[in-house]
Amino acid sequence: MNALAPGQTALPSFDDVLDAAKRLAGRALVTPLLNAPLLDAELGGRLFVKPEPLQKTGSFKFRGAYNRISRLSPEEKRAGVIAYSSGNHAQGVAAAAREVGCPATVVMPKDAPPLKIARTRAFGAEIVLYDRYKDSREKITEELRREKQCVLVKPFDDRYVIAGQGTVGNEIADQCAALGAAPDAVFVPVGGGGLIAGSALALRHKLPKTDVFACEPEHYDDTARSLVAGERVTVDATTPSICDALMSPAPGELTFALNRRLLAGAFVVTEADVRRAMAAAFVHFKLVVEPGGAVGLAAILSGRYALRGKTAVVVCSGGNADPALFADAIRDAA
Repeated sequence: MNALAPGQTALPSFDDVLDAAKRLAGRALVTPLLNAPLLDAELGGRLFVKPEPLQKTGSFKFRGAYNRISRLSPEEKRAGVIAYSSGNHAQGVAAAAREVGCPATVVMPKDAPPLKIARTRAFGAEIVLYDRYKDSREKITEELRREKQCVLVKPFDDRYVIAGQGTVGNEIADQCAALGAAPDAVFVPVGGGGLIAGSALALRHKLPKTDVFACEPEHYDDTARSLVAGERVTVDATTPSICDALMSPAPGELTFALNRRLLAGAFVVTEADVRRAMAAAFVHFKLVVEPGGAVGLAAILSGRYALRGKTAVVVCSGGNADPALFADAIRDAA
């Protein structure tokens, strides 16, 4: 498959996910499924966690970024890539660009966690900061793209990015089969919807009886609202949230076209739920999970989904947590 031109509209297929898995072999980590028997006993069911904090750059984002950037032509690689991101896509793009040998520029909000900014810079990207409440990241990015004549790598609304993220769901299906587990549901954090759209493609193909649920933080429940409305709904993006990775005001066009037909529904959790889930991930799975990466686990632990007598898989999508916030979450739960 050749790289699509800017403005691509083709939806990815399950075959695209399988192709991405081949391309990512030996590049991205195959993260395990983790289980904590003591937590299972508390919940009355069987819970597995897919720990993407263990992935390269600390989140699932490397998968989609590499699947997209590795397809660039030699001319495109020389010109480089540009992206906008609050941090996880930024690091994924920077790391993938370094692996294929092309320059990267990333437009990031100035209030992004300092750890994410520092790590993106450490991977070799040029960083341009903006005010997320006053400036348009899309406008800034487009001006720079035209100036540099480089390729935009979108955070979620891209066929190959979605397919790359879908390798998470593909791995879950294969790992559950190896364990003899038949999950009733899979819970996935949602910002723009790339991770869940790609994963749902794989899960619906391999585990057609398994429900796939979107999980979002309060105030940024655009996918939940959109699923109810049957069309893309935009929320107010000026409300602060500890879930910085999920502060997308609306689902993507490509991602929602998939998610509206593939998802069983959505759960919305509070910041208090998220903090408790971060602490539980540390205690039971020995994982550092950032707020946005913990919303799926929060949906289970808060009781919004009754696990008793069932089996579920939760994707913890990222671990690039602000150290002080993470320490507070652990201390508050003690």
